[in-house]
Amino acid sequence: MRVLIVEDKVKLATVLGRGLRKEGLSADTCTTGEEAIWMAGSTPYDAVILDVMLPGIDGFETCRRLRSDGIWAPILMLTARESIDDRVAGLDSGADDYLIKPFSLRELLARLRALMRRGAAERPTVLAVGDLRLDPASRRAWRRDTEISLSQKEFALLEALMRRAGQVLSRLDLLEAAWDQSYENRSNIVDAYVRRLREKIDRPFSARTLETVRGAGYRLQDGKP
Repeated sequence: MRVLIVEDKVKLATVLGRGLRKEGLSADTCTTGEEAIWMAGSTPYDAVILDVMLPGIDGFETCRRLRSDGIWAPILMLTARESIDDRVAGLDSGADDYLIKPFSLRELLARLRALMRRGAAERPTVLAVGDLRLDPASRRAWRRDTEISLSQKEFALLEALMRRAGQVLSRLDLLEAAWDQSYENRSNIVDAYVRRLREKIDRPFSARTLETVRGAGYRLQDGKP
């Protein structure tokens, strides 16, 4: 098992590396996000320990770039920041777990073992279907380079369709995705919102992405033949 430690405090990086090696792991270290991106792109790591406060690009941006480069090794973020907003930002950027400094080396190793047992799985932080993109964390959507303004319900419907691109979703599936259980089960509201969504994601771009499947529901074309 090989781990990348991204930490600009040399003393802490040394302690972490020593602790990992005592556990029988191999550990490489670097001090900047730019180095981490290069090293992770050239070496298949089983996990990454990533500090938030780094010179140059910070840990959040480093994490986003690693994920956008298709690097799905589990990432454990380290930070001295205790605010919930910072923890949410770390997880939304693609991290798998979060540990606040100061921390116990035993806890870090336990968290790392748990992450490594799960293994690497592709978990894109931005959904993409053809030239249509959606970022659930920032609640933004684009087609090509044009940002699309969506209401909360329109966004929820599009997210549901994009997560199951190529599959037919019934009106009930879409109701459950965008409305809570107290909402009266009426399929015509789904039809109305799908029409609104189509007017925003398809019509202005001369596209025909969102299909009506007669008698079954709706499907977002996945772009595959």
